[in-house]
Amino acid sequence: MSSSQLSKLTILVLFVLSCTCFTSTEAYDALDPTGNITIKWDIISWTPDGYVAVVTMYNFQQYRHIQSPGWSLGWTWAKKEVIWTMLGGQTTEQGDCSKFKGNIPHCCKKTPTVVDLLPGTPYNQQIANCCKGGVLSSWAQDPPNAVSSFQVSVGQAGTSNKTVRVPKNFTLKAPGPGYTCGPAKIVKPSRFFTTDKRRVTQALMTWNVTCTYSQFLAQKTPTCCVSLSSFYNNTIVPCPTCACGCQSNTSLSGGCPHIASVVPNPGKTPIAPLVQCTRHMCPIRVHWHVKINYKQYWRVKITITNFNYNMNYSQWNLVVQHPNFDNLTQIFSFNFKPLTPYGVINDTAMLWGVKFYNDLLMQAGPAGNVQSELLFQKDQATFTFEKGWAFPRRIYFNGDNCVMPPPDSYPWLPNASSRHLTSPLVLLMTFLSAMALLHEFV
Repeated sequence: MSSSQLSKLTILVLFVLSCTCFTSTEAYDALDPTGNITIKWDIISWTPDGYVAVVTMYNFQQYRHIQSPGWSLGWTWAKKEVIWTMLGGQTTEQGDCSKFKGNIPHCCKKTPTVVDLLPGTPYNQQIANCCKGGVLSSWAQDPPNAVSSFQVSVGQAGTSNKTVRVPKNFTLKAPGPGYTCGPAKIVKPSRFFTTDKRRVTQALMTWNVTCTYSQFLAQKTPTCCVSLSSFYNNTIVPCPTCACGCQSNTSLSGGCPHIASVVPNPGKTPIAPLVQCTRHMCPIRVHWHVKINYKQYWRVKITITNFNYNMNYSQWNLVVQHPNFDNLTQIFSFNFKPLTPYGVINDTAMLWGVKFYNDLLMQAGPAGNVQSELLFQKDQATFTFEKGWAFPRRIYFNGDNCVMPPPDSYPWLPNASSRHLTSPLVLLMTFLSAMALLHEFV
C-alpha cells in the first residue's frame, strides 16, 4: 500500500470514529419530545434608571422534576446593570458595590446567580409562585407546583424600551448540571389576570429562554437499573454488573466509597451520597416481577429500592414503556397517568406515589422501598409470555433512563429446553457433513 493510500485510509478511519465513538449531548427525549424548562422574563414597568421584571420558570417536562436543594439560575448582563431589589428570590453573592455611596444594590455582579427563597419567608418578601426552596414538580405530576417566580428591579442609567438589552449566557442548575439554555428571544408580551379574574394586564416586553435536559451532561454514569423475574421461571435476572459503577478494592474490606456521580453537584448537597455495596452499584433498582397469570388478566409487581444511605427521593416518579399499557385495568397504591409520546400509541405510563403515603422513597434500609401491583387485561391478538414480551421495553426513574438487563438473559418459559434453540436445518446439515466425513474414512 502506497503512502497516499495509507493517508486516505487513516482519514477514513478517523472519520468513522468521529461519527460513531462520541456520545451526543443532544437533549431530545423520545418519551417527552417537547419537554423543556421555559424561562419568561417579563418587564412589567419602567423606572427612572431601569425596569422591574418578573422572571418565571415553567417546568414543561412531563416527568422530570427539580428536587431539593433546588434550582439556581444565572446569566450575564449585557451592560453594567445592577439589581436594586428582589422579591421571591435572592442572589448568592452581592459582588463589589463599593462605588455606590447611598443606597446599596442587592447585587452588583456581572454574572449573578439567583436561588429561590425558602418556605416560611416573610410575606412582604414574596410574590406568587415563589418560596418553594427551588423545588419544581413535573408537569404531568403536579402542574400548579411546576412553576416558580421571582421579581427583580434592574438599574442601568438611561434604560428604556429602545435601549434595554436582554441578558446573555443563561445557565440553569437543578441543582447540578444537565440543562443547556438557548439564547433569549423577544416574543409576544405575556398577559396577566388580576386576582378577581376581571381584568387583564400586559407585560411591556417579554423574553423567552428555553432550557433542555441531557442525561449525558448531568452525570457520567446511570443512576438506576432494572432487574426481572417471573412466576414461570426460578431465575431472577439481576441488574447488569457495574451498571452504575464498580466496587473498588476498598469495598472488599467492609464498605463502599462515596459515589460523587450520583448527585451531580456534591458541593451544594449537605451530605455526600453513600451507596450500599451491590454488584450494580446503582442508587435505585427497579424490579419487575410477572406475578400471576389469569384466564383474562395477568398481574405484575413493581418494587423500587433505594440503595443510597444519604438521600431520600421526594415526589419520585417512574416511567414505564410496555405494549400492554393500553389495557391496564387496575393499579394499587400508585398514581397513574398514560403518556402518548407517539400520538395514538398508548404504551407508556407514568407512575408516582400517593401523597402522604408513599410519595417519599426513604434512604437505604428496611423502609427504603415502595411497591405496587398492576393488573392488565389480555389482548389475545398480542399477549404472550414468549421472547420477553411480558417485560418492559424501558424504564425511567425521575426522568433518567435505567440500565436494562441484556435481552438474552430474560427468564424463559419452562417448555423451552434452552435459551438458544438449534435450527432443524443446522442439525440436518451437521448430520450430512458427519456422514460424508465417515464415508471418506470408509
